[in-house]
Amino acid sequence: MKSIFRAVSFLEGVSYLLLMSLGLYYKYALNDPSFVKMFGMPHGLLFMLYIILAVMLKKEMNWNNKTLVIVLLASILPFGTFYIDKKYLR
Repeated sequence: MKSIFRAVSFLEGVSYLLLMSLGLYYKYALNDPSFVKMFGMPHGLLFMLYIILAVMLKKEMNWNNKTLVIVLLASILPFGTFYIDKKYLR
């Protein structure tokens, strides 16, 4: 389960960065929302999967509620999922 969560965490972080960089650049600088649509759906699915897997992994990793909140909050910060991988999953 941990390895699946690490993979989802990485993909969620990459999709978030792509959405916030390329997606928003094309949307606002070039007036082309197609990249937001292209990156938005996969990111949304990965985000939901990240949340579900984090809650499921809480018991396996013996995380207290504070740690779980940190893991969940990291999913909304740029580079947050990479920090979680380094701090809590290795």
